[in-house]
Amino acid sequence: MSSANEHEDRFRRVYAANFEPLLAYAMRRVEQPEDAADVVAETFLVAWRRSRYMPPDTEVRPWLYGVARRVLANHHRSGLRRGRLGDRLRQRLRASVVTDPGSEVPERLTVRAALARLGEQDRELLMLTFWEGLEPREAAEVLRISPAAARTRLSRARTRLRQLVGDDADPPGHVFDVLAVRTPKEGR
Repeated sequence: MSSANEHEDRFRRVYAANFEPLLAYAMRRVEQPEDAADVVAETFLVAWRRSRYMPPDTEVRPWLYGVARRVLANHHRSGLRRGRLGDRLRQRLRASVVTDPGSEVPERLTVRAALARLGEQDRELLMLTFWEGLEPREAAEVLRISPAAARTRLSRARTRLRQLVGDDADPPGHVFDVLAVRTPKEGR
């Protein structure tokens, strides 16, 4: 019998004799049965890779438990990392998901309809300054116009929007409360 066959036969014997005890060991130390199966599979993968250095059969079980213990430690650490990463992602998503300010007030449909009736440049300038929170000079950069032109167009767009929505807004300026939570401060 060749050395490779002897090596494989020995590994099969070690596997058969130790699979169930190692699975029981892992099951008592993880929350999900699938995780225990992964731990045992990883343990035997390590054992296969290092099988040439595996101790004699009488000492192999404690060696396998040592390998399984390290695999479990890695499993728990990676679970903690995944949990922390998930928490960070959830926090970022909560922070980055901005609700449409217009959706929180009854006038939302009226304001959206009025915005739709505006010209595209007026609508984009209003949306950039109110919904995206850009200052007029920043919106000017996006639209590739001068800051002075942006301020003038913004003033005119606000007037047109008020006219489309109606002058009976109560309180005065309420149209723009519907558009934005805050009005950006313009630095001139």
